[in-house]
Amino acid sequence: MEQSFVPENFEVPKTFRDTPFRLSVLELSVAEIDYQVVMSSRERLRGVFNEYDNWPADDLSLAANIRDLVRHQREFEARIAFAYAVHECDGAGYWGCIYIEPSDTEYDAEVYLWVSDAQVARDKQLYDVVKAWIANDWPFRRVAYPGREPSWPRWREITGP
Repeated sequence: MEQSFVPENFEVPKTFRDTPFRLSVLELSVAEIDYQVVMSSRERLRGVFNEYDNWPADDLSLAANIRDLVRHQREFEARIAFAYAVHECDGAGYWGCIYIEPSDTEYDAEVYLWVSDAQVARDKQLYDVVKAWIANDWPFRRVAYPGREPSWPRWREITGP
């Protein structure tokens, strides 16, 4: 099993609130709404994790999405990666997801985030708040937001072909 990439004494947040959204551990309880949001926004989401990525595929099934959520939940529990669902502050309305992952580059962590097509106007706001939250509350010195900071071309230089 992989090792935690945060110190043992670091208490990983299970939730985070900031107007107008709330983060909670990405888990099976959101499987159906997550799947609906992913599939309704799939064209724009391709390229969130890699500029040439084809996730989510047109034929992504609910069962495959559930397997991904189970994996994310297990990674969170094992402290090897942290995935959060993004909701409206009151818990209604599902915006998207945030992933905090270890990096094998000069960075301590890689953070990816996405919002639904319906929330795309709020993407920058979410990004700015998440960036501040990671900087203030997490134990990382250098954090990459691939495709944002650094840009995809710069990220390719860092990670290689």
